[in-house]
Amino acid sequence: MEMLHLRYFVAVAEELNFSAAARRLHMAASPLSQRIKDLEHELGQKLFDRSTHHVTLTAAGTALLPIARDVLEQVNSIPWRLREATEPQRSTVFLGMPAGVHPDLRDRVTALAERVRERFELKRWPGASPDLVDAVLDGRLALTLARMPVTDPALEALPAMSERLGAVVPADQFAGRQSVSLAELSGFAYLAAPEDSTPAYFEQLDHQLMSLGIKKRLKLANTGYSGVSEIISSGLAFSISMLDEASPMHLYRLENVAVLPFTDFQPELETNLLWRRDRGDSGDLAELVTAAREIFAEPLTS
Repeated sequence: MEMLHLRYFVAVAEELNFSAAARRLHMAASPLSQRIKDLEHELGQKLFDRSTHHVTLTAAGTALLPIARDVLEQVNSIPWRLREATEPQRSTVFLGMPAGVHPDLRDRVTALAERVRERFELKRWPGASPDLVDAVLDGRLALTLARMPVTDPALEALPAMSERLGAVVPADQFAGRQSVSLAELSGFAYLAAPEDSTPAYFEQLDHQLMSLGIKKRLKLANTGYSGVSEIISSGLAFSISMLDEASPMHLYRLENVAVLPFTDFQPELETNLLWRRDRGDSGDLAELVTAAREIFAEPLTS
């Protein structure tokens, strides 16, 4: 049995969906399914009941899940335990930073770095939330800010900031307006941000908008936030982004783009500070986590 088999099993067990687990593992669903079958054959136990629409754990799968998680956590802890035993007292550690972090939240990261500078050199590392979370789990990052939702029992989360979201619309078609309703946007296509940088929360928003009457969709490939702004400026679609003008996301706005609050919809993007529970409770990051709890004690809002 290889460690990868356990990683594959845990991903499928947590997602209960082979396609979703394959995306999480950055692989195709077909080889993932074959690896699970290989593991079942080696163990002599059926781990999942599969049907066309549902995947559920068998009794054996349910029993294996905590064992597999424990083994993976022990393996993942080897790098930081080794560093703890061999590195000098002042360590360089990295904190993940997703795109568009609000300046007030950046100030708290700076305050944390200053608080712990005698023990840690805290450096920032950019990336998309899923990749940053993976880097925390495998020990490459000490902590990360991440857009919610993120659910993993190996992680501990501290609420850091809640940001109100608004409708990004063509300004000339909403001139003089201070707000907008969903009904007024039903004639526009909804344009999501690029998939490689979109927080998972925006997938939930997409489903909410569909249920609330926004049926048209427009997707862009091989472009970034500036491309989204270009389409909105042309009057072809609307999107959703941070409402606070202090947010770095407003730097992508073109001249004919405005961000308005909704009158009948209250989307909010939550950002948490995450770290591995075993490293923070009594491991090598205990001192850093204690300082982080103090700096981030009161969640920010915007």
